[in-house]
Amino acid sequence: MPDRTGIRLIKPTDAAPIAAHRARDVEAFRPWEPAQPAEFFTPEGQAERIDRLLAGHRAGTVWPGVVLAGDQVVGQVTVGGILPQPHLRRGSLGYWIAGAAQQQGHAGRAVGLVLRVMADELGLHRAEASTRLENLPSHRVLRRNGFSPYGVAHSAILLDGHWRDGLLWERILGE
Repeated sequence: MPDRTGIRLIKPTDAAPIAAHRARDVEAFRPWEPAQPAEFFTPEGQAERIDRLLAGHRAGTVWPGVVLAGDQVVGQVTVGGILPQPHLRRGSLGYWIAGAAQQQGHAGRAVGLVLRVMADELGLHRAEASTRLENLPSHRVLRRNGFSPYGVAHSAILLDGHWRDGLLWERILGE
């Protein structure tokens, strides 16, 4: 049975475990994420990134979390682009799980937990996400958490020197 999955707000002390996962999984994530500078994969680079994320959290534009298996950091789940205005109230969900912790249900459970944060803590009405068309495991995670695809964003992200399409997902919270 897999360790219990949890999420919490990211902390500066998460820099080292995140850097270790990202350095180990750099090739596995290459098809799904933009190229990053070498310092991204270091504890110092992650510490700077975490500082920026926490500044965004204080400003109300992002909720940056880590995914936990027991008490171990095994990934991240982030709500970005938060628009809390009464007529918008939405956020965009992103997540990753370290290779060593994949295929254990952590992604699906973490997405379910962050949807509760979005609705209850952040007061959001709409959750959005985007995946590569080929990312079938993420499609399954999103579908299991009540998301529906609603369109394709053509040439939405530059990956490995090529513009790639993204599949757009939505879920109305509280339904």
